[in-house]
Amino acid sequence: MTEFSGKNIIVTGTTGIGASCAQRFARAGGRVVTFGIDEASISQMNAQAAQDGLSLHAAKVDVADPAQVESAVANFAQEVGGIDIVVNSAAIHPYGNALDTDFETFTKTMQVNVGSIMLLAKHAVPHMRKRGGGAIVNLASVQGFNCQAGVAAYVASKGAIHAITRAMAVDFAPDKIRVVSVSPGSVRTPILELAAQTLGGEDTDVEAVFRRFGEAHPIGRIGEPEEVADLVAFLASDRAGFISGSDHRIDGALTAGVGVR
Repeated sequence: MTEFSGKNIIVTGTTGIGASCAQRFARAGGRVVTFGIDEASISQMNAQAAQDGLSLHAAKVDVADPAQVESAVANFAQEVGGIDIVVNSAAIHPYGNALDTDFETFTKTMQVNVGSIMLLAKHAVPHMRKRGGGAIVNLASVQGFNCQAGVAAYVASKGAIHAITRAMAVDFAPDKIRVVSVSPGSVRTPILELAAQTLGGEDTDVEAVFRRFGEAHPIGRIGEPEEVADLVAFLASDRAGFISGSDHRIDGALTAGVGVR
């Protein structure tokens, strides 16, 4: 595939959905850089990209740090000649309600999950304007609509992503920059593995918990990160040229039902 040949793409997050998105774009001919802080996944992504001959580089960048984001975006834009697509997938997922979540954790969650979207837009949009437009895809969650107990900070951040997506879509439409969000249900990622361990303990059978999570989805299973990456790639492509300001659920019909079993 060469659908993204000539496109310069930034993806945040080097595990799970972020990693799958970066690889999906690179395999379709894009020049991709991905930002994250997990050194093991960064090394793994770079080794795999070299082995596969992909134009994909993973860099250690804290997407909640304004100076690091500014520098990393500027360096990539200078290296490849501009920016066409941004995918914001980096996230943290603390547990706790409004009583037992300390404010520092809440603030950090908003900085990483939502603040990074603002920072990437602030520094990438000027380069996208010079290229004549582009697309921004923000990874939200079905938990921005319907949520489980004990995830107040995470849910607040995902709801905020839905809102900021709409705002950015309106603000950047004159620049021919489309902005959309994607809301997955349960997807096989390190964050979902953390959920399984949080609910069942460190020694829990993660695959058994994943099967139980899957049973909550009418389709009968959890999603795979590659499935989300395919949707993200479509939304970022020219085929989705009239789609902006909207959220796109990929949740196996999870939010279509009332959830009573």
